[in-house]
Order: sequence, then structure tokens, then C-alpha cells
Amino acid sequence: MSVNQGQLLENQLCFALYASSRLVTRLYAPLLEQHNLTYPQYVILLILWQKEGVTVGEIGAQAILNSNTLTPILKRMEALSLIFRQRDEDDERKMCVYLTAKGRQLQQELVCLPSELRSQVKYDDDKAKQLKALLQELMVQLSP
Repeated sequence: MSVNQGQLLENQLCFALYASSRLVTRLYAPLLEQHNLTYPQYVILLILWQKEGVTVGEIGAQAILNSNTLTPILKRMEALSLIFRQRDEDDERKMCVYLTAKGRQLQQELVCLPSELRSQVKYDDDKAKQLKALLQELMVQLSP
């Protein structure tokens, strides 16, 4: 049976994106495990380090996580005393997420994480910036 070139795994953009994402996440794992964190939890912390008191919906939109995936992650983070959730005073239908002192402290402890990963990967900085710009452009194109 012959395979069309477009059907070869190595010719699939989606697979290159998927595999690269998994490999990068795998690099993060041992560094995050030292702080009892998963990569999705780290992403949520990055969002909250920029701005606290964001709604669960806003976190989901930024992290590109559905609420059925996000809610258990937030519950685990709350159990780890990294965050707390509170109803919005103006709109009780909205749940806002805030950092605890422990969650804020992690920002200082993990500040060197991106540079540690860059040194492990040894990927050219200019290429990395170009790749990031291309991926951000793709994300905009793919967003509903």
C-alpha cells in the first residue's frame, strides 16, 4: 500500500507541534517536580504573577484550558496552599483566583527556570524569538 506524502507522519505540522510541546514540557518536569508542580500549574502561576484576582474563565482563556480541566487543577493548587478562590464581589457568578504567600514566593524560586531551560536546550536565541513569533501568529489564526 502506498502512502501519499501528505499522510507521512514526518510531514505533519500538527505532529511537529505536538511532539515539540511534549518534549519541552518533559524538560520542565524535573525542575517543576522540585516544587511539587505540574506544567499546567506553572502556566496558571505565570498568569497570576502578572495579575491577581483574575476569573477562572480568564485563566482558562489565557491557558487554553477548558473549565472541566482547569477546575481540578485549581483545586489541587488550592490544596497545596498556592492559591485561593473567592467569589467576585460585583458578580457572584464569577470566581476569582488569588495567590497565597506561598504562591507568590514561588515566583522568586522559579524566576531562573526559563534561563535554565534555555541553557539545557542550547537553541539559538534569534531562532527561538522567530519561532515564538511564528507560533503566536499561528495561535491567533487558530483561535475562534
